[in-house]
Amino acid sequence: MAAQYDTHEVDVLVIGAGGAGLRAAIAAADAGARTGLVCKSLLGKAHTVMAEGGVAAALGNVYPEDNWQVHFRDTMRGGKFLNNYRMAQLHAQESPDRVLELEEWGAAFDRTPDGKILQRDFGGHRYARLAHVGDRTGLEMIRILQQQSVTRPIEVFMECTVLRLLKDGDRIAGAFGYWRQTGRFVLFRAKAVVLATGGVGKIFEITSNSWEYTGDGHAMALWSGADLIDMEFVQLHPTGMVWPPSVRGILVTEGVRGDGGVLRNKDGRRFMFDYVAEMFRSETAETEEEADNWYKGDRTKNRRPPDLLPRDEVARAINTEVKEGRGSPHGGVFLDIATRLPADVIEKRLPSMYHQFKELAGVDITKEPMEIGPTAHYVMGGVRVDAESTASVVPGLFAAGEVAGGMQGANRLGGNSLSDLLVFGKRGGDAAAEYARGVSEQPAVNGDDIERVAQWALSPFERDAGENPYEIHGELREIMQNNVGLVRNEGEMKKAVEEKTVADSQRLAGEKGLFEAMMEDVVATLGKYQFNRIVTPDPHAYNAFTKVYPKYGHEYEVLHYTQLLAPLIDQAQFVNELNLDVTFHDPCYLGRHGGEYDAPRVLLKAIPGLNLVEMERSRENGYCCGGGGGGMWLDGFTANHTSERLSERRV
Repeated sequence: MAAQYDTHEVDVLVIGAGGAGLRAAIAAADAGARTGLVCKSLLGKAHTVMAEGGVAAALGNVYPEDNWQVHFRDTMRGGKFLNNYRMAQLHAQESPDRVLELEEWGAAFDRTPDGKILQRDFGGHRYARLAHVGDRTGLEMIRILQQQSVTRPIEVFMECTVLRLLKDGDRIAGAFGYWRQTGRFVLFRAKAVVLATGGVGKIFEITSNSWEYTGDGHAMALWSGADLIDMEFVQLHPTGMVWPPSVRGILVTEGVRGDGGVLRNKDGRRFMFDYVAEMFRSETAETEEEADNWYKGDRTKNRRPPDLLPRDEVARAINTEVKEGRGSPHGGVFLDIATRLPADVIEKRLPSMYHQFKELAGVDITKEPMEIGPTAHYVMGGVRVDAESTASVVPGLFAAGEVAGGMQGANRLGGNSLSDLLVFGKRGGDAAAEYARGVSEQPAVNGDDIERVAQWALSPFERDAGENPYEIHGELREIMQNNVGLVRNEGEMKKAVEEKTVADSQRLAGEKGLFEAMMEDVVATLGKYQFNRIVTPDPHAYNAFTKVYPKYGHEYEVLHYTQLLAPLIDQAQFVNELNLDVTFHDPCYLGRHGGEYDAPRVLLKAIPGLNLVEMERSRENGYCCGGGGGGMWLDGFTANHTSERLSERRV
């Protein structure tokens, strides 16, 4: 039965209604495009609200010597110079205008005595640069942007989850999803799509991110053919709540340290002076006296406190203190503002933090320190985009905000996310509208593509058995938290891959209604062939045959292809002779790439005595021999038979 779905048609579809999405939608609508805005939750309930401390822009209201060049330098230095420098430049140059635009629209920023926008200190910023509304800046930004959006002809689709982007040939044609309340499918036809879906924080057990942050946009972009960049760079914010367990990971704004808060270990020692990297030493205080004098306002003769180093530096320092036994009772350290400012000032400057700890942890931050620790907060990686337009390599697909990569480099400075989403949200909306104007007709949508997505979405409901997806998600979060966290090493990362492979194999073993049926189908197909052994590049297929369902592999030998290649890989001269620019520590990845220079195929071809036929996934029906994306090879193949479900290609 064909899938039933609603249909909506727009010029520009913005997916995600946080700060980046709202600003993109406003820009597209102002440019005259028919604009649709899709949000996974309710309009206004966006992760931008969690950005509490402020929005970074070199307004120069507190320090006139601040300018975009210094902001650019700070951003590049914080990102370890791995940033897309043009994005960082545009961001620093245009942030002041975007903040002043919010002010014109009614944002109630805190004020200096002479009525200008007040700016506070934040980690990694040389000058006080963050325009703020107490510690509720993100909430105020969403309020203003939402107010602006509803005054424009923007069609808003709330509580809608987008599953896939659709294409007409190489270009974007729209998106397909479902209404969260009813489960009914919905098709959005669009000439251009702006992704503004945020981050991936829910892959970690301890995170400041809400339930929506599941990497939907990153996945959809990758599936559609876009490039991802810098995905290894995940920021753990140094200050998240650690106790009680029910609130672990909830963000504690950097504004606490910007307003004078200091970090202490269990002995009460201000340990950050022990962790100043050489890059920051010339601009960082060496003593508590110097740091305190800087906080008091004497900044010509004194340098910044080490508590305001970039987030990655502070998080690593906290991690070291805890691992070496100097942490707080619940596995963090202490953040002290109580001894630094009067109670009334704390309540005025940090009202959300005061209520957050009072209500959730029973802690009065005007009288006692907060217990904090690192929490997964932001992913610097995302869709590779053009700095000027935010366009991806897929025609008609744009990305802005956290889902876009490049701007932040290896580490984001606090406050840069809010100005980033304003600057590139506007640029993305403008560029998407311009692109849509150049598309004369609405791109065609392939009905078969819609059917495949619909069947994929419904497949969990059609299984006779299987695991709870929340349990699977929980396993992934635990593996990531334990092995792919703040400080990574080869051993722990390999362990994470092994644990996931074992968990996947065990899970497949339990899904009798799905996986065993597939295995039986595979074996039935293989029974039509005559061969000596199976060679697979996919660890999941290898585990399936050798550990989970050995009964299906007892008649023949099952090998992972690296077992055949190992002797050859060790001979560097052999590899050089083939002129291969490849590495061999990710066999599953290598196995998925076809073409003349596919490593497994070329190397296996060079092994004397092998007569291999590769069994590949059939694009038409989605079956894959062995259950993995890499397929498998049959050695000693003699029969001449073509399965209806599996295609053949001789190596």
